[in-house]
Order: sequence, then C-alpha cells, then structure tokens
Amino acid sequence: QVQFVESGGGLVQPGGSLRISCVASGTIRSPNTMAWYRQTPGKQREYVALIATDGTTNYAEAVKDRFTISRDNAQNTVHLQMNSLKSEDTAVYYCNLLPFNRAYWGRGTQVTVTS
Repeated sequence: QVQFVESGGGLVQPGGSLRISCVASGTIRSPNTMAWYRQTPGKQREYVALIATDGTTNYAEAVKDRFTISRDNAQNTVHLQMNSLKSEDTAVYYCNLLPFNRAYWGRGTQVTVTS
C-alpha cells in the first residue's frame, strides 16, 4: 500500500522561505515522476513542480525561479524548497506521482504566507 506523508509546512512572512518534505512508503514502480501539488479552499488542486527519477525537473509558471524540487531516491523522499514566498502561495501542499493516483493522496501540509 503506497502512502505519501507530507511535512514541514507552517506560517511564514512574505518574502520568507520554507522547505517541505514528502516521504513515500510502499512499493512504487521505478522509474517514476514525483510531483508537488497545492490546493486552496474552493479551488481545484493545481500542479506546482515535478521531478523525474533521473532528476529532470519542471515548474509551474507561478513558482518558477522561486521554488526548487529535489528528491532522494534512496530515502523515497521529495522536498520542495520555497523561497520569496507570496501570499498567493498559501495553500495545502500535497505530493503524489505524476500523473497522480487518486488513492495516494495524503493529508498534505499547510503553508500560510502572511504578515
């Protein structure tokens, strides 16, 4: 049974930084692409960034040049370093495969950017 557990969220001021992490358990087919998504109340979950097993990355336009995704294949962990945070980055952040598997959504980690 695959499970993703996100952590590291919190409260941060605009312009600040935060690093969130996701640990995967269970058997996941390799190679694979892991991704971060985020969701705010009343909106659909949206794609944030992806990283493939070979390290290839891609970012949504809204976070490009501010966020950095990384992974540790040996530890089954994916990280998202978020810099220059804006109020519009406030959301619950989730990790999953890309394309996502509905059965793998975790509880997410709340990131709140406010002064």
